[in-house]
Amino acid sequence: MKMKIRRLTQTQMIVVGYLLIILIGAMLLMLPAASRDGKVTPFIDALFTSASASCVTGLVIADTYQKWTMFGQCVILLLIQIGGLGFMTIGVFFAIILHRKIGLVMRGTLQESVNIQQIGGIVRLAKKIMQGTLVFEGTGAVILALRFQKDFGWVRGIYYGIFHSISAFCNAGFDLMGTREAYSSFTWYDGDPVINIVIMFLIIIGGIGFFVWNDVAIHKFHVTRYRLHTKIVLTTTAILIVSGAILLYLFEADRTLAGMSGSEKIFCSLFGSVTARTAGFNTVDTAALSDSSKIVTILLMFIGGSPGSTSGGIKTTTFVVLLVYVSANLKNEDSCHIFGRRLDEGSIRKASTVMCTNLFLIVAAVMILTAIQQEPVMDIVFEVVSAIGTVGMSTGMTRGLTGISKWVIIFLMYCGRVGGLTFALSLRGHRAKSPLKEPVEAITIG
Repeated sequence: MKMKIRRLTQTQMIVVGYLLIILIGAMLLMLPAASRDGKVTPFIDALFTSASASCVTGLVIADTYQKWTMFGQCVILLLIQIGGLGFMTIGVFFAIILHRKIGLVMRGTLQESVNIQQIGGIVRLAKKIMQGTLVFEGTGAVILALRFQKDFGWVRGIYYGIFHSISAFCNAGFDLMGTREAYSSFTWYDGDPVINIVIMFLIIIGGIGFFVWNDVAIHKFHVTRYRLHTKIVLTTTAILIVSGAILLYLFEADRTLAGMSGSEKIFCSLFGSVTARTAGFNTVDTAALSDSSKIVTILLMFIGGSPGSTSGGIKTTTFVVLLVYVSANLKNEDSCHIFGRRLDEGSIRKASTVMCTNLFLIVAAVMILTAIQQEPVMDIVFEVVSAIGTVGMSTGMTRGLTGISKWVIIFLMYCGRVGGLTFALSLRGHRAKSPLKEPVEAITIG
């Protein structure tokens, strides 16, 4: 009896691939060798940590250093690297090394995974991604190791340099600073220029996207030759970082930044603005932030980084496209223009869908957690947006999540990494579009 095996779509391959990675990571973290107490970690806790690492989020139910052994930490680091680059990018890289043929299906899936428009040159781009990752993470690891060895010695200094360089570049937010104090992140280094600059640089580079790397590498400083995507990403990233830092400085100058020197205040404000773009580290106590600063952080987390990067959120291009679309409608213009180019209707429709999908997931999750968790609504919203934006910042609520709440956050982190739209499209399968169109009828809006 012959059975037909339905071929998975490209979106389904991505969705299933990340799911398998998360499950494998959870199984490894459940092993007694992964936990410092030598006991089997409950499945839900291992799954939560694996999902957080694979989806490069950084939310933790236990301090990474104090909970996990060296083996467990290495498993987490491997999951971060796979989740940050995308399993398809790594798969194609190994196929290149082994001189295996890369077919159209794999090329198409890689194109969908790194979220670029053209399939031509996708293999060359995969090579550049791996090479660029090695250069940036390697450089960051060396500089951080030189700094950390002063506090932890050479062996741990090198290990800490590698771990935090990968975690920062992949916008994961996992740290080993629990050796000083649990859940302290980089609060011990709030005024350290080396730690702050290197970590922020790695976060920004990892968050602007692989396509932008390639475009900048080709055209160097000839900004006028950059593609529209690159111009939007670089401009929006700079504006969000600067404006976010200014607002955080103003709101926290007499609160969490009180008593610091001028340079320390600037570093903390910049770090807070950069890390909110899906990295998850912190140099000040997140729980102590004012409501105004939490709202600013929530907005930055919701927007996130850029397409085809290690970051999450609705992405900078989505945010800009919607702003331009609203602006064009207010001006009663027939089309949307930016940087001397007209946006296509497909981009506008996709941006609207991404925005609405994420907002729907956020509202649904907030309603569920509000009914379960005895926490302030602001903290719940902060946690939910942090999860779906794959940021990892938390006011401390993660450690008190109930079983159902953990499942909700896991699902949000998963959707945040694969993309809420990608997950929704994976459920559609191979359905063909109907050639028929219904009659048009106008309705009243607004």
